[in-house]
Amino acid sequence: MVGHEVDAAAPVAADTDGFDRRSPLGVASEGVLARVRAGAPDLTGALRRVAEHVLSDPEAAARATIVELAERSGTSPATITRFCRAMGFDGYADLRLGIAAETGRARSAGWTVDIGREIQPGDPLERVLEQIMAADTRAMHDTAALLDLAEVERAAVAIAGAARVTIFGASGSALVGEEMQFSLHRIGVAAWAWNDVHEGLASAALLRPGDVALGISHSGQTRETIETLAEAGSRGATTVALTGFPRSPLAELADVVLLTASQSTTYRPDALSARHPQLVVLDLLYVAVAQRTHDRAHAAFRRTAQAVDGHKAARAALP
Repeated sequence: MVGHEVDAAAPVAADTDGFDRRSPLGVASEGVLARVRAGAPDLTGALRRVAEHVLSDPEAAARATIVELAERSGTSPATITRFCRAMGFDGYADLRLGIAAETGRARSAGWTVDIGREIQPGDPLERVLEQIMAADTRAMHDTAALLDLAEVERAAVAIAGAARVTIFGASGSALVGEEMQFSLHRIGVAAWAWNDVHEGLASAALLRPGDVALGISHSGQTRETIETLAEAGSRGATTVALTGFPRSPLAELADVVLLTASQSTTYRPDALSARHPQLVVLDLLYVAVAQRTHDRAHAAFRRTAQAVDGHKAARAALP
């Protein structure tokens, strides 16, 4: 018997679940699960249960009828229909096809091997390596599906024309920010990376219209990063957020949002497993900036390479 919940009889178009249907979740089969994963935290009640069930066993969801999925998730067919429309699909048949296509590609590429299996303390390193590689490959694929290249373009144009770029991230996000700062400096972009909130706020306060502030936080909930980006925005700077959650506080206040996905494993929760996708997105952004400042970037990169060549040669000459 299909379970019933409070909103089972609500009209399909009702907006009582707290989900913003105006957000561009996309309707292509590419990246369906990544979009469900990113949108799940903003769903409530029965819709949240459907999302969690789909993510827990996508292949089973792709094989289930609408009644079977409703029974397994403890909801109703009407709720499944609402969920499909919240994800940007016309109906359940389209959602099933999208999930089936994605899981089929993942299975063919070997991405599903051991994903979701707990890494045990006694597992051999060969098996651990396979799990990490499978999880990271899936996270990269999901990030490519989530990423809006128009937003990357906007960020690249803003950075290419900026007199000053401030980058802020706390803890592990700070390491990602420092990597971006180093890359931008190599091509002549004046960029600073901060992991101390006082220094970050002071730097943000000196920004002006035309400058750029980049805030990095996978959860989008890091208070220090939010405060720094808000300060930069109040000074007229273009604000860019790199996060895994499109409706997080950090994303809500940013002018440009760059989304990443993650695939957690044992010993590597989302915040840690998000590092590689973050670096890939920032590497794409860096290359896009270099393309738009080609002559300046090429000259700066040549000069910076020459500046350290002597040290490389001296090191090579050591016994």
